[in-house]
Amino acid sequence: MFSIVASTTRAWIAAAALLMASTWQPLHAAEPIRIGLSVALTGGVAANGKQVLLAMQVWRDDVNANGGLLGRPVELVFYDDQSNPAVIPGIYTKLIEVDKVDLTVGPYATNMIVPAILTVKQHNYLTIGFFGVAANREIHYQRYFSMLPAGPDPMIAFSQGFFELALGQNPRPQTVAISGVDAEFSKVSTQGARINAQKAGLKIVYDKSYPPNTSDFGPVIRAIQSTNPDIVYNASYPPDTVGMIRAAHEVDLKTRMFGGNMVGLLATVFKTQLGPLLNGIVSTADTFIPGPHFDFPGVKEVMQKYQARAAREGVDPLGYNYVPYSYAGMQMLAEAVNAIKSLDQSRLADHMHTHTFRTVAGEVAFGPDGEWAKPRLLVSQFQNVVGNDLDQFRDFKKQVIIWPAQYKSGNFIYPYEAAKH
Repeated sequence: MFSIVASTTRAWIAAAALLMASTWQPLHAAEPIRIGLSVALTGGVAANGKQVLLAMQVWRDDVNANGGLLGRPVELVFYDDQSNPAVIPGIYTKLIEVDKVDLTVGPYATNMIVPAILTVKQHNYLTIGFFGVAANREIHYQRYFSMLPAGPDPMIAFSQGFFELALGQNPRPQTVAISGVDAEFSKVSTQGARINAQKAGLKIVYDKSYPPNTSDFGPVIRAIQSTNPDIVYNASYPPDTVGMIRAAHEVDLKTRMFGGNMVGLLATVFKTQLGPLLNGIVSTADTFIPGPHFDFPGVKEVMQKYQARAAREGVDPLGYNYVPYSYAGMQMLAEAVNAIKSLDQSRLADHMHTHTFRTVAGEVAFGPDGEWAKPRLLVSQFQNVVGNDLDQFRDFKKQVIIWPAQYKSGNFIYPYEAAKH
């Protein structure tokens, strides 16, 4: 009799265990929240796009280690856009209609962000663009948000400091040459430069773009030189940033100030390639420096995690500009999801428009067109760069912050010729 009862009890326990096993799932066996994006992993802006993606992967791992979002793990679904705006609509359509992602972010870079906004708008999805200059200025999509600290008028922001510095010099410059690659990002930046130059009363003696596939920049620099400009402003993606700086040295460009929104100067690989050729160049593209002014809660830990992984994965070893803002963008999205306890696109957008976020990139609040309510751009100048070693770029002693005053770490060397050697 005892054996029958014991056998029956064991059967009940086994059955109960089987039932529990079939109905109970650990937290991370829940259906993941899928976040889709396009990012440049090949092509002209890949050196920067890879930083954006790795920063997001660090964020994903941090979130999942702390229980995920809404009790669900987070999964990133991404495709390489090859730095090509033409493929963006197809990628975001696939993410939304085929992959059925819950949320979208990205892409990286103005040229790719503009077509992405148009595509996600058709599907009423929210997105956060990374490092897009005034990408939403004509679309005015209310569910777009920009991770770029350019403030409410980014068109003029990326040359404002450049011209303010120029006008403070003696002798005061009278003429300016404006150049840039024939692409959306550069068109916006150079239009802002025209506006700032006209406000400053400067005469524009050269104002031309060059094709994206340009490989020989000698003719461009010679054409600029022929107009004898006091200062030269350029807006360029990585390949032409390198090409313009090399050509300026080969032609021996004579001007008092040379630089601009030259995105290639944000990637360590191009800094080490150019080495001393950087001396005297003024960069208006910087958004983050390691130091007391930018020591926001959690940023050191994020940078340490990124740099450890970057060394293994062959990505930019420093990541100073792209990593904090890419991680912070994902932080804000997660905070909005947790606040409304939903993935509803409309409610998420409303929350992001009406709240201030404290992130590893500092405090962020959004204004019109999803731009930052307050600007926080930097202008730097490369000084005393020697050789091509990476370590000299780990701190900003060779890349001195010269504007605005509250972040200034050194003095502007003027004219350009005095800083070149």
